[in-house]
Amino acid sequence: MMKNRTKQFLGTITGRTVFLLTLVFTVLLTNQVFGQKIKLEEDRLTAVQTSMSIVHVKGKKAVRVVKSAAVKEDDEATYVKINDLNFKDGMIEVEVLSRLLPDAPSHARGFIGLAFRINEDNSKFESIYVRPTNSTANDQLRRNRSIQYFSYPNFKFTHARATAPGQYESYAPIALDEWIKLKIEVKGDKAKLFINGAKHPYLIVNDLKMGSDQSGSLGLFVDIGTEGFFRDLKVSFW
Repeated sequence: MMKNRTKQFLGTITGRTVFLLTLVFTVLLTNQVFGQKIKLEEDRLTAVQTSMSIVHVKGKKAVRVVKSAAVKEDDEATYVKINDLNFKDGMIEVEVLSRLLPDAPSHARGFIGLAFRINEDNSKFESIYVRPTNSTANDQLRRNRSIQYFSYPNFKFTHARATAPGQYESYAPIALDEWIKLKIEVKGDKAKLFINGAKHPYLIVNDLKMGSDQSGSLGLFVDIGTEGFFRDLKVSFW
C-alpha cells in the first residue's frame, strides 16, 4: 500500500510539474521578444537630409551624422534611415554621443536621438531625442527640457509646448561628448525612454500622435548644430 501511495504522490508531482512548465512556456511564447543587432554599415543605411560617414570616436566605431545646412526648420526628417526594417512595437537600444559643430548657432543643444515608425516617403514618423547641454544649464526650465518627444509633421516641439507645456519633455543627467545609452520601449500608442540602464523611464508618452497602427523604419536623428555619433543599435520586436 505504501508503494502505491508513493507512486500516486510522484505521479501527482510529475503532473503538476508538467502543467507548470507548459504554463510558463505558453506565457513565454505569448510575450516572446525577437531581438537583433543592426549592423551600422553604409549599405544598410540611407541619409535623409543629412550627411553620414563611418568613423571611430573615443575608440569605438560609429556612424557620424550631421544635418544638412539646407534644412532650416527644427524637428524635420533629418536622420540616417535603416534600410529594410519594419518596426511597430518593441524595444530600440542605441548608444549616442553628440558634440556641437564649430559653426553651431547659439540655440544648438547637441540634439540627438531616434526616429521610429518612419513611413516610406519620410513624411510621417515619431521621435524622441535629447538635448545634452540643457541637462547642465543654470536654468531650471532648460534642464526640464533635456528630453523631447515629437511627432512629424503635425506635433513638433513648438506645438507640444504651446498645447501641453512640460508633458512631452523631461530632465535627464546627460552631457555632451559622452556615450549615452538610450532605450525606447514602444507598444501601441505608448512609448518610454530609459537612459544609461536606469530602472525607471525618464520620459513616458501615453498618446503617440500617429496612433497605435503605424509601423515603419528607424532613423538615427540629429538636428541643427549637432555632430552626432551612433553605435551598437539593437532592435527587439514583440
